[in-house]
Amino acid sequence: MVVEHVAAVPVVRALLFDVFGTVVDWRSSLIADLEGWGRARGIDADWTALVDAWRQAYKPAMDEVRTHPERPFAMLDTLHRRSLERLVAEQGIAGLTDADLHHLTMGWHRLHPWPDSVPGLTRLKARYVIGPLSNGNVALLTNMAKHGGLPWDLVLSAELFAHYKPDPEVYLGAARLLGLPPQEVMMVAAHNSDLAAARSLGLPTAFVPRPSEYGPLQVHDLQPDDDWDVIVADFVELADRMGC
Repeated sequence: MVVEHVAAVPVVRALLFDVFGTVVDWRSSLIADLEGWGRARGIDADWTALVDAWRQAYKPAMDEVRTHPERPFAMLDTLHRRSLERLVAEQGIAGLTDADLHHLTMGWHRLHPWPDSVPGLTRLKARYVIGPLSNGNVALLTNMAKHGGLPWDLVLSAELFAHYKPDPEVYLGAARLLGLPPQEVMMVAAHNSDLAAARSLGLPTAFVPRPSEYGPLQVHDLQPDDDWDVIVADFVELADRMGC
């Protein structure tokens, strides 16, 4: 249970959202997508295990980019594809063509929002500038928004700054592109570490728990780990708290 947080809401002009896990249910979406594709193709595999391993490869792949700034920046689609090629080999999923691997990688573009995401975002959009601030690349986030009906005003991606969160360049770069000081840009996330990075740079913070993000594997972010500026149960309550 999330403890209700009733502190005064900061005066902000824009809300930026983490996406994977916060706005969209990546795990259930990908499992359903891959299982349906596998059935249609007659390919038998443990798609749940593949999805969980794929997500576990997410942070190490980005950290490899973050710790080697001398190398060209690799966008998330590229990292997802590299991880997928390794994982299908490790899990013995044989006979996949380049087109197959591309289709599976594009599954990250076809994720579905949580039930409260679109209603809450639609209300917030009436009063604030809203957009993602995600490690997903621009095409991924744009296609996802089109697929899921996410009503963004704009798409802000780590790709624009050639850095991945939690690098300061992402948060401060987003505020700069919006023409706003950091204290007028609220970061909304289901991940305490994301909010900690944002707060350290002066951004107000809002925590929205997604306790089923990782399914039975979830052990982190079940509760707020700090006294974030706003703590709510979902995006509809966030719209209430933000006066929408």
